[in-house]
Amino acid sequence: MSETTPTILIADDMHPSLFPMLTEAGFRFEYQPTITRAELLERLASFDGLIIRSKTTVDEPLLQRAPNLRFVGRAGAGLDLIDLEAITKRNIRVFHAGEGNRDAVGEHAVGMLLGLLANIVRADAEVRRGVWNREGNRGYELGSMTVGIIGYGNNGQATARRLSGFGCRVLCYDKFRTDYGDTYAEAVPLNQILTQANVVSLHIPLTNDTRQLVDDEWIDKIGKPFYLMNVARGEIVSLSALVRGLESGKVRGACLDVLENEKLTKLSSEQQANFDYLRHSDRVVLTPHVAGWTHESYVRINEVLVRQLREL
Repeated sequence: MSETTPTILIADDMHPSLFPMLTEAGFRFEYQPTITRAELLERLASFDGLIIRSKTTVDEPLLQRAPNLRFVGRAGAGLDLIDLEAITKRNIRVFHAGEGNRDAVGEHAVGMLLGLLANIVRADAEVRRGVWNREGNRGYELGSMTVGIIGYGNNGQATARRLSGFGCRVLCYDKFRTDYGDTYAEAVPLNQILTQANVVSLHIPLTNDTRQLVDDEWIDKIGKPFYLMNVARGEIVSLSALVRGLESGKVRGACLDVLENEKLTKLSSEQQANFDYLRHSDRVVLTPHVAGWTHESYVRINEVLVRQLREL
């Protein structure tokens, strides 16, 4: 850390474990979890650092009002709220806690997949209604599957590590890495995943290139009927295309921790129709963007973030 003690504005709700960590590391900070956008623009000029989670967008208008900003910390993995081009041209450093919730994401992903393949979610609902249907809930073994992981960063690797214990074949692809295959997954070209996988699991960031990546054409490229899992960002998958894939049988089932629009009271008519289909389908497992949202990860994210900030 430099000789001048950095001052940080924390503009989002954070786990209280963050504050003693920052104090011990020698930072001065203000915690303003309810700060409005207008207030943030007014006050940010006097701070060296900004820590956000999911509320604040760091874009060109905000950066124009922050001439002294040296770093931005994101208490989470994704960076889609940050204009990285605008940040880079100002030589502002970006820190995020990608490894902080990877174990949580890996466990959640496998849990959702088991719930779908073994019909655990559907069978539980039926038994609670007094329906005892053994044959109708005969499931598939995860160990019989080939799982393709697209995006082999922290979350993809953590998921592969957990999948490997089930005996399934795990393939992985990451367009930004080389020599990344390991004990848990075999690195292959994307086309090999699309032609061989029974399960396709998404672990990629939301960018202009990945927005609506999974559309009708993408689903058509898959070589066989498959299960889709998305624990990344909802906007990567077109839910209209997914519904059509489920209706045609090309998509055998889906595990979705994220949706295109997670504000369920503010859906367009098309989004509402798609959501209604998904929530009534017993071939779909839904959770409310909680794959990385455990009690342990809430603290670990702060530990990872502060460790990086100490290296300023």
